[in-house]
Amino acid sequence: MRRAAIALLAALAVQPAMAQDKLTVLLDWFMNPDHVPLVLAQTQGEFEKRGLEVELIAPADPSAPPRLVAAGQGDIAVSYQPSLYQQVAEGLPVARIGTLVASPLNSLVALADGKVQSISDLAGTTVGFSVGGFEDALLGRMLENEGLSLDDVTLVNVNFALTPALLSGRVDAVIGAFRNFELTQIKLEGREGIAFFPEEHGVPSYEELIIIAKADRVNDPLLAKFMDAVAAATTFMLENPEEAEAAFFADQPDIDNALNRAAFTDTLPLFATDPKPLDTAAYETFATFMIDAGLVDDLPALSSYAVELP
Repeated sequence: MRRAAIALLAALAVQPAMAQDKLTVLLDWFMNPDHVPLVLAQTQGEFEKRGLEVELIAPADPSAPPRLVAAGQGDIAVSYQPSLYQQVAEGLPVARIGTLVASPLNSLVALADGKVQSISDLAGTTVGFSVGGFEDALLGRMLENEGLSLDDVTLVNVNFALTPALLSGRVDAVIGAFRNFELTQIKLEGREGIAFFPEEHGVPSYEELIIIAKADRVNDPLLAKFMDAVAAATTFMLENPEEAEAAFFADQPDIDNALNRAAFTDTLPLFATDPKPLDTAAYETFATFMIDAGLVDDLPALSSYAVELP
């Protein structure tokens, strides 16, 4: 019996970490300051403290992570609240389990010395965009709030060259510009930008970046541990911003530049102070906006695609 016990202990000692302790997190885009809490949870050992081995992966195709998670080919994905409604409407079995950036980042941007000084100035102008559908809906509601419509502007697809299109004079304004990046890009080019925020012009507020998982896994205790780790890292970040900034860029030296340093500072107050709580009323309100805008036809009960983990 003693030899058997010793043999069992020896086997356990050399046994690798259980597969269920590993989590793959698919980012929404390349690594950038929007992802600071995730990186800090890694570098500050918050995942490790909870017995988690977490891999953060930047996608080759930014549209793929929700589908990969829905197919069980990833555990967690970083996505967007507006996209969540469309994913669910398409039948993807995913659910929101947490929040990274708690306010919109999307904005309408023009040059400070240009012809657009207010939303009403957009009449007769050319507006650049990157992704049709949602950005059209945002702009449409903002215009409607001022008694205008999309018919009053000319939309031009500039792909993701929003700042170059604006600076070159190809367009008078751009929709889809992230307030924590494009305004700094414009400034680094020696110009000044002016931003109009959708939530201040008729669009219900929403969470820009959220954390999603497969809907049938929301009760997996590993996901709760993951969110606890992100919450602890967020607290550290907000209480120690300079140390957090140093730790983030030490881990991500390839993106340590003036633009991303400024983005870190600009994004800091926009992160969810606690990434776990779910504002059900706000989610329901934005669901109504998505339906009214024609972006989705119908949606199931909110509880089936957005949860608050314990």
